[in-house]
Amino acid sequence: MAYPHLLAPLDLGFTRLRNRVLMGSMHTGLEDKAADFDKLAAFYAERARGGVGLIVTGGIAPNLRGWLKPLSGTMSMPWHVGRHRKVTQAVHAEGAKICMQILHAGRYGYHPLSVAPSAIKSPITPFTPRALGARGVERTIDAFVRSAKLARDAGYDGVEVMGSEGYLINQFLTARTNHRTDRWGGSAEHRMRFPVEIVRRMREAVGRDFIIVYRLSMLDLVDDAQAWTDIVTLARKIEAAGATLINTGIGWHEARVPTIVTSVPRGAFTWVTRRMKGEVGIPLVTTNRINMPDVAERILANGDADMVSMARPLLADPDWVNKASAGTPAAINTCIACNQACLDHVFENRRASCLVNPRACHETELAITPAAATKRVAVVGAGPAGLAAATTLAERGHAVTLFDRASEIGGQFNMAKRIPGKEEFHETLRYFRHRLDATGVDVRLGQVATADSLASGYDTVILATGVTPRGIALDGADHPKVLSYIDVLQGNAAVGPRVAIIGAGGIGFDVAEFLTEHVPSPTTDITRWTKEWGVDMHMTVPGGLMPAQPEPPERQVWLLQRSEGRPGARLNKTSGWVHRATLKNKKVAMLGGVTYERIDDAGLHVTVGGEKQVLPVDHVIVCAGQEPNRDLQAALQAKGVDVRLVGGADVAAELDAKRAIDRATRLAAAI
Repeated sequence: MAYPHLLAPLDLGFTRLRNRVLMGSMHTGLEDKAADFDKLAAFYAERARGGVGLIVTGGIAPNLRGWLKPLSGTMSMPWHVGRHRKVTQAVHAEGAKICMQILHAGRYGYHPLSVAPSAIKSPITPFTPRALGARGVERTIDAFVRSAKLARDAGYDGVEVMGSEGYLINQFLTARTNHRTDRWGGSAEHRMRFPVEIVRRMREAVGRDFIIVYRLSMLDLVDDAQAWTDIVTLARKIEAAGATLINTGIGWHEARVPTIVTSVPRGAFTWVTRRMKGEVGIPLVTTNRINMPDVAERILANGDADMVSMARPLLADPDWVNKASAGTPAAINTCIACNQACLDHVFENRRASCLVNPRACHETELAITPAAATKRVAVVGAGPAGLAAATTLAERGHAVTLFDRASEIGGQFNMAKRIPGKEEFHETLRYFRHRLDATGVDVRLGQVATADSLASGYDTVILATGVTPRGIALDGADHPKVLSYIDVLQGNAAVGPRVAIIGAGGIGFDVAEFLTEHVPSPTTDITRWTKEWGVDMHMTVPGGLMPAQPEPPERQVWLLQRSEGRPGARLNKTSGWVHRATLKNKKVAMLGGVTYERIDDAGLHVTVGGEKQVLPVDHVIVCAGQEPNRDLQAALQAKGVDVRLVGGADVAAELDAKRAIDRATRLAAAI
């Protein structure tokens, strides 16, 4: 067995899990409407079929006041049970077990009915919650218990009680959000009474043969948080109250430390779960940035935990466990922790999906089925869109030839993988190399495709030819100081110690991080990374925070944009703040409302806020957007060829890999 610890069964006494992989809770957007439960069932069934041992659903509120947003998924009435049976039956048919997560949002609720231990507004919602009265606390505990009983009626094998990430239970546990003076507040002992009573009464109501997972916040990463000794005490009380498993929770949603984005090292927080080992007797689950079998196996072999929790990695590849079991990790479509199609979608009230797997949460609509008739298809361009199109077409049985003038596949991903914190793009390209071989695509690298060579022999030509950088119309644009972002990221140009970047979109931020970060970056070193962000691995301070100690920047950088406002305001919601904080730590000057005047030997002449100034830079790097590269389109159409556009050749805005892979996959599924 390739991964003996990971694939070993786990005996819980009254039931047995087939391996040590828990699919962690993640909202998909399908939990909130009864009409979507067939889709939700198909989503979880595919992961169960892929070999996962235990699934935990996205958060389901125990009552209306516990909603994350209006009309969120709720399990509070008998008529809610039927829709959930579709999910449990589908998962059980594939041999896995499933728990429903009960999540009360507390002050994180994005609605005016929200309640909390105290009337303290969250920094991430516009609503001030109403403080629960003593009877309100009791009714809330009853709601958790009722929800668990209904979950059992629906066929769930258990529930997960969401006690971390800053939601209601976590809010009761800290002085930060609990200013009560009654039996539910004040001392740490009183503050932890709320979760202990939930678990104790829940166990009495559901019996002994029902899984209760408690999601314990082991590292709050906020001020005025729980001390480690109190966290250990709570864990012991939760065990005594009847929990079956304790799952690790990391960080509140308002924390200043990133916990799940790409720049977080793999397995960055398993050390805190290891600290809990030996303090309780029930199995512990560790989590966050565990995305490949070797990482998970090492964590379990080292004794950090008894199980590993992964949510997004199973969005990216539902067959993750089966591929690990088969000893073929190269076949895994690795989660790159970009958040662009999963968490960003959820925050926009859209259905979740996955940048590297657009079928995620769309299993009933985006089916990859054998083609009715085999076609000969040429795909020009081996970037993300071309790779997705070529491999999907070949999987369906088409005869596919993939052309690229470069000597390696990847296109823009070959630049992205060089950005500190984006090293996971190496994994995506490894996956596509494996998939090209497995599906039998005829790959022709270092070969320029012409209209004449493509005009015969192919039924369809897909142009995935990418983009060309947009230049700037500025006096001095041809000065030797001026470089394109391609020159920089491909390593074709030496860059001086003082740099101005024109354009503060995603590419501008990437270039700024590339130029200011040391190599190798802290994203590959947990000790350096925790120091950079101020995480106390010794847990001497409640909440686990210490002053951040960023490494000095490699260069002095100005990041500029023409439009007024804060640079980076249009970056992705769940990761944009991390990029802005990273550049702030690197002392990057981020300026909006800039008028560019000229470039000369003195530097970049600009006007900011009505004042003219000269930035004394060695180089000016242009990240001013892109234009689609459609050079072959007209010539092919003139020859009567069926031509399709995907990726940057279709839409060039911000090099959106999510859109490129999604549209390429959907096109290939329809040909």
